[in-house]
Order: sequence, then C-alpha cells, then structure tokens
Amino acid sequence: MKRMEQETRFLSDAGWANAARKPLAGDASARRYLRLTMAGGRAVLMDAPPDHGESTERFARMAHWLRQRGYSAPDILAADHRAGYLLLEDLGDDLFARLVQADPVMEATLYAAAVDLLVNLHRHSPPDFVAPLDGSALAELVTLTPKWYLPGIRAEMNEDAGALPRLIAELSSQIADGAMVTSLRDFHAENLIWLPERKGPARVGLLDFQDAVAAHPAYDLVSLLQDARRDVPPALERAMLDRYIDATGVEAECFHPAYALLGAQRALRIIGVFARLTLHFGKPHYLAYMGRVWGYLQRNLAHPALTTLNATVREGLPEPTPDRLQRIEEQCGHYPTL
Repeated sequence: MKRMEQETRFLSDAGWANAARKPLAGDASARRYLRLTMAGGRAVLMDAPPDHGESTERFARMAHWLRQRGYSAPDILAADHRAGYLLLEDLGDDLFARLVQADPVMEATLYAAAVDLLVNLHRHSPPDFVAPLDGSALAELVTLTPKWYLPGIRAEMNEDAGALPRLIAELSSQIADGAMVTSLRDFHAENLIWLPERKGPARVGLLDFQDAVAAHPAYDLVSLLQDARRDVPPALERAMLDRYIDATGVEAECFHPAYALLGAQRALRIIGVFARLTLHFGKPHYLAYMGRVWGYLQRNLAHPALTTLNATVREGLPEPTPDRLQRIEEQCGHYPTL
C-alpha cells in the first residue's frame, strides 16, 4: 500500500497522475515498468524499490553519460531516487528480438547496427563511476554456479566445481587482460530498440545499462551474439565478430581466445543465476534457456586456450539434462538463501 501511495504521489508531482497505466515486460530484477499514456503523449515509469537493492541513481547517471555522447538512452523526465522512481522517455516497442521474429530478413541489419554501436562506444574512455569487471570480479560472479546449480540438481559440491572461479581469474589475467572499455553488460536483442529515423549509433535504443562496468571489449559482443534467450545463427555470430575486429583493428589471434573465455565465464554465471532465480525467487521459466546456455558453454570451451577449464567443467558440472532441470523446478522457491 505504501508503495502505491509513493507511486501516485510521484506521478502527480510529475504531471502524469491521470495517465492510463499498462504493465510492460520486466526482467530478472525487482524492477517494474509501466507504460503511461495520456493526451500529451507517452512515457515509461520505472519502479525500482531501494529496499530490494535497486538504484535509480545508477540508471540515471549512466543514461546521462550515454546521452551526452549521442547514444539513445531514454531521457529522464522526472526522478525520485530516494523512493526509487524514474519517469522515462518511451522509446517504443520495436525490440530487436520482436522485429527479427516478425521479419528474419532484418536480423543481419539489426545486429550490424548493434555491433557498430559497440565499435563507436569503445572509442570513449569508460566513465570514472563504473567498476572494473576484471579477473577477480569475473571469478566472483562464477561462484554462483556451484553455489546454486549443484544443490538445485541435488549434486554434491566437488573440488573441480570449486576450482572454477580461480581458473577464470587465472585465464583472464593470461588472455583477457589489457585496456578496458564501457560495457553495458545486458546488451542483447531484448534490451535494444530499433529507431531507424535516427542516425548512426543513435539508431539503437538502449534500455538496460544501470549495471554498466569497465570490461574487456569482447564482453558485450558475447552478450549480444551468445544470447541466452534466442538463437543467433553461428554464421551471423562469426560475421559480426569479424565486423567488430575489422572495424577496430584488434588482433584476431588475441581477441578470439578472450571472446571464448568471456563466453564461457558468462555461460557459467548464467547457469548459476538461472538456478538461483528458480530456487530462491520462484521464477522457473528461466530453466527453459539452460540448454542453450550450456551449448554456448561447450562451444566456448572447445577453444584450445581453454583446455584446462574445459576439463574442469566436464569433471565438476553435470550437464543440465531434462531430469536434472526437473529437480531444480521441483524445488522452485524453496530456498530462502544459501
């Protein structure tokens, strides 16, 4: 009740008290989104409860940085950071994922535009307010996997699974070290909006960037081209990877192993995150993506630079077979914490 009163007060102060409200699809976070419509136009309400660990300040600060550099982050129309509300410019409904589903011919054009945006973005030094996603941070994110996935499938913790974070940190220092760029982190087809009336990188609308970090240039490419929620054709992935390498002039023989490592790290993390979302937050629909993510993991681990990591994963993490996923689903929402 208190939250609804805060929302009503915020919208009233912003001049949108009489707007019609329609829920928009959310994400894995505690954030909630509403489309507001009234005679004066449309806007989007972001409800990001601070008591659930959300921060509208992070979103607003990154949106301002992006907009200053000509990127299509939504304009902030009103803000109450203390209560956790933002009123945002409505960038529309033309999500990349939705457009490709309706017209597969558009896929190459949209993905090329997304890659070109990354090329442009990586020419800017990262803002000084984002944290580095370095080897130790990448390793810490992988601790989620044995912590949540193994109990979910009712498997015991083992030495190989426990060694995964250390291996990720070591490999990162060996093959994914060097200059960092701005990474938006959740850079994929369900967070990108097509704005063809705009020019250059501004044609790609950006929705989810509050968790931006400074990371290796391959990180957002992996997020885009190894999408947990949809299949990206391998030929398109290769073409877009080549597009980025050609446009930036990075050395392919160094970039490819880093891309494989970050792809493996991200897949491992996602397996842990999806298990946690089911076991702790009661969101079993994420289990439907596990098979795709496991496939990405195996593809990345096949790179010769990841031989040790490949062997460790094979020994330490059982494949998410249907019966093992069923075990996780049977425990949906049963783990208050681990």
